[in-house]
Amino acid sequence: MEQLLLFEDDLEQRGLFVMEEMVRRENLLKAYSRVKRNGGAPGIDGMTVTALGEYLRVHWQDIREHLLSGSYQPQPVLRREIPKPGGGIRKLGIPTALDRLVQQALMQVLTPIYEPTFSNWSFGFRPGRGTQDAVLQAREYVAQGRRWVVDIDLERFFDRVNHDVLMARVARKVKDKRALRLIRQFLEAGVLEGGLVQPTIEGTPQGGPLSPLLSNILLDDLDKELEKRGHRFCRYADDANVYVRTRRAGERLMASMTRFLSVKLKLGVNEKKSAVARPWNRQFLGFSMTRDTKPKLRVAPDREKRFKRGLRPLLRTGRGRSIAESLKRLAPIIRGWVGYFKLSDVKAAFERLDQWLRRRIRVLYWRHWKRPKTRLREMLKRGVSYDRAKKSVGNGRGAWWNAGASHMNLTIQTKELRSLGLVSFQEEFQRLKCSTG
Repeated sequence: MEQLLLFEDDLEQRGLFVMEEMVRRENLLKAYSRVKRNGGAPGIDGMTVTALGEYLRVHWQDIREHLLSGSYQPQPVLRREIPKPGGGIRKLGIPTALDRLVQQALMQVLTPIYEPTFSNWSFGFRPGRGTQDAVLQAREYVAQGRRWVVDIDLERFFDRVNHDVLMARVARKVKDKRALRLIRQFLEAGVLEGGLVQPTIEGTPQGGPLSPLLSNILLDDLDKELEKRGHRFCRYADDANVYVRTRRAGERLMASMTRFLSVKLKLGVNEKKSAVARPWNRQFLGFSMTRDTKPKLRVAPDREKRFKRGLRPLLRTGRGRSIAESLKRLAPIIRGWVGYFKLSDVKAAFERLDQWLRRRIRVLYWRHWKRPKTRLREMLKRGVSYDRAKKSVGNGRGAWWNAGASHMNLTIQTKELRSLGLVSFQEEFQRLKCSTG
């Protein structure tokens, strides 16, 4: 009991002197190192992360005084829109390099204050936790017999956060009014879009170091409500799945959670993307499950399709460079994707992707050769008979059809592609499985 009181006193003291902790040399050096390592595009002032170091050497004392006096003024973020893999647009807000440093330093001080009180079933943007932990926990719930999932998708969460609701939750533990004012200023700094600065009256712009922590502070109320009701859930950022035993229980929970989010947190639920369904008919962080009593993890079908879509532009632009160069560019992308899905227990997706990618690369060969005369020569050079090669190059079919036909499989064999640097999805998957036991 005494240790608990000391722990609470320590958190309270940290909450009172956030700004002093933030400007400590050790904290700032750590923050600068992280910002420099992350890189990123310049904000509205055009200052790069590389130039930030020299700027700080000249101006740090003035910046420090503004921070400690509460007069520091963040600049508006630069709006960048990027397409979401599943469709739609994600709006990013790029802070200036200096504001990124200040946000990072502030986040490093706030994290130890809030982290010990967050739910064990919250996995996003937290030290020592990640998507794999969330996915494994979800599978465990289903294995326990909770074979219905309440999949709650928050509508445009990062764009719709109510500033007053969020700040009320931040103020529960942070008592330093200068820090509270600074956080509010970051939220209301505005957005530069189309040459004009637009005010931000709601939302936490994605792109700054502070936004993920603020999202967890706000949604911790959702976690605590689910815990109070005794539910089994996994939350990763704004993606929350609750596992129940019956459809009826799931529908009741969906209705009550929608009301809770609307009334208590001023957040909306995207009805089109949310559902009460079987886990094997939904996906969580890119994974789905099998129907088995002890469910197996597998790559969600839409993630496989999404990955193919992402590779197509790279393979199309490959027409202007060598096959070996295209394969070199593909290798780290393939390894990264397989590394993310190494938890999968089902290898079918990796087999399909191998087949699909080999065919796409054979399309590149077919297009590189262009003329029937060149195609005939290349096929003969690789051991295809004259009659078969002659018939193949004059079939009048398109590149995709020919790339899947036996004559191109015979002409461009897998071993040739491997010699040029093609990485196999299946082999990379098996290698990672073996290395992790």
